[in-house]
Amino acid sequence: MTRQDNFIYLTFALILLLLGTSLAQQFFEGSVQRLVQSATIVTLLVAVWGVDSKDFVLRKTFIFPIAILFFSFFSAWLDDAGFDQVYLLLLLSFFISSALRTAKQVLFTGDIDGNKILGAICLYLLMGLIWAVLYTLVQLTFPGSFTNINSNNEWFTLFPDFIYFSFVTITTLGFGDISPILPIPRFLVYFEAIVGQFYLAILVASLVGSHMSNFGANHNLPQRSSPQHNSSNNSSPKNKLINNPPNEPPNAGS
Repeated sequence: MTRQDNFIYLTFALILLLLGTSLAQQFFEGSVQRLVQSATIVTLLVAVWGVDSKDFVLRKTFIFPIAILFFSFFSAWLDDAGFDQVYLLLLLSFFISSALRTAKQVLFTGDIDGNKILGAICLYLLMGLIWAVLYTLVQLTFPGSFTNINSNNEWFTLFPDFIYFSFVTITTLGFGDISPILPIPRFLVYFEAIVGQFYLAILVASLVGSHMSNFGANHNLPQRSSPQHNSSNNSSPKNKLINNPPNEPPNAGS
């Protein structure tokens, strides 16, 4: 995995998180949801943070199951100890730092290729996940902040619903099945819609600007003749006559 293909792995990890969370919510219990989310976090960690390190330990295949189990037991321990909000804050910090790291590689950074386009999609998905964590924290801190949300206090059962609500909001679909009630969640909801629209505008401007910059650089290069070409031109008979004209015959009347 290199900087030229890391967003392929990140895209796969994010799709795995979204799909796996939905499947785990519908068919399995909370422990499986923890396992799916832990596996996705490990994949995100490798895809985003491991790209610049040549000897990154999580790149080794045998480390993956150990890291997944560690994150799963760690989150379960935090939940049992009543520190579920601490775990969500750590998850929020991880998503924010990953989004910033992705943005540095994607926006206004040279040539546009397929990997950067995937990176722009990944950044959009990370933004939706960031707000999903924020909504989960708000619901746990202020119960009853949203309508049609389960009243339990287990964050891993609330998180899939808020993933759905976050992407419905950031794309400005607004189905209305889930809606905020209190002022703080209302602020977060309309602010997410604003950020989502501005991101699309900034992304388009970045892609167009990079394309125009590359287009101008490729078509405005000065054409310089090589020294060999100049020497060959100077050595031609015509140039010799121009540069060294023959001696004129003496004037007959002199």
